[in-house]
Amino acid sequence: MAKHRAYRLAETLKEEISQMIREELKDPRLGFVTVTGVDVADDLSYAKVYVSVLGEAEAAKGSLKILNGAAGYVRSEIAKRIRLRYAPEIVFKHDSSVEQGAHIAKLLRAMEGQGQEGGPDEG
Repeated sequence: MAKHRAYRLAETLKEEISQMIREELKDPRLGFVTVTGVDVADDLSYAKVYVSVLGEAEAAKGSLKILNGAAGYVRSEIAKRIRLRYAPEIVFKHDSSVEQGAHIAKLLRAMEGQGQEGGPDEG
């Protein structure tokens, strides 16, 4: 039962935090940030929010610093929006899976190009 509740809370947090980043956090240094996932501890006291940042590594580090600085604000807003006894402590983490997926797709396209050029003759 606790796992189901943690999963439901994670999905709700993902939606609410995505909306907050998109509409309420107005820091001009904040890059294009996408919330990719949320992991909530079984006791619902701690939440890791995984974000993907479009751009270079330095932009991602800057955006993560801004988001972790705003974690207190995000936590207080979550407490207001979601009826919980205790709002979970929120930590933002970089999710590099999007970049890894793009890199793998690039490698696959390169291999397809090599396969067409240097492939065996069918005849």
